[in-house]
Amino acid sequence: MTILILEDDAALSKGIELALKSADRRFVRCPTVAAARAELSKRDPDLFLVDINLPDGSGLDFCARLRAAGRTAPILMLTANDTELDQVTGLESGADDYVTKPFSLAVLRARVDALLRRGHYAPVARVDGFLFDFEAQLFEKDGRLIELPKTEARLLRALFARPGRTLTRQQLSRQVWAEGAEYVDPNALSVAVRRLRGLLEDDPSRPRHIRTVHGVGYKWVSNL
Repeated sequence: MTILILEDDAALSKGIELALKSADRRFVRCPTVAAARAELSKRDPDLFLVDINLPDGSGLDFCARLRAAGRTAPILMLTANDTELDQVTGLESGADDYVTKPFSLAVLRARVDALLRRGHYAPVARVDGFLFDFEAQLFEKDGRLIELPKTEARLLRALFARPGRTLTRQQLSRQVWAEGAEYVDPNALSVAVRRLRGLLEDDPSRPRHIRTVHGVGYKWVSNL
């Protein structure tokens, strides 16, 4: 599990890493927005800790860009501003939670653990003209309602939760069909992908979003 810390205070960033460290976590510490964006081209973090005030930009803008790009991992804002307006602005930018500086590292760890337990997807996402509400099972494209069967909805959720990351056919089958995935017809996933493309893509024969990685599986690609 990868946690990206976007914080320009090196001592605080290191302290956060030490407080959150465990055997199943690795950390990427970035002092600037530019450094964080460079890391995103190489990895898909499972959680973001983002300071608001940064040397080369705003953590709020970075947060909004993550959501616009279809990144659905939880975001915890680190803010020195404790006014209600600042907190609301952070949440409206796509953050899931926030802590106000100075904060207890024990409290921070509890907040992080809670976010990670909630999972790696945003229940409601808007990207590339789509609206995906996975909890309400409501899907729209350019304002038009799309009826997704349960299998295709589970497939979309699995792909969309890891934008840009290739998921193998085995991984997708386990997530889509859960128990008994090993007994599902090998062609069932290909059929579900074809149906989902038909519902979401402008040209299913040349998909922009649901890409095939030949010999491996599929991935979701957002177009900024």
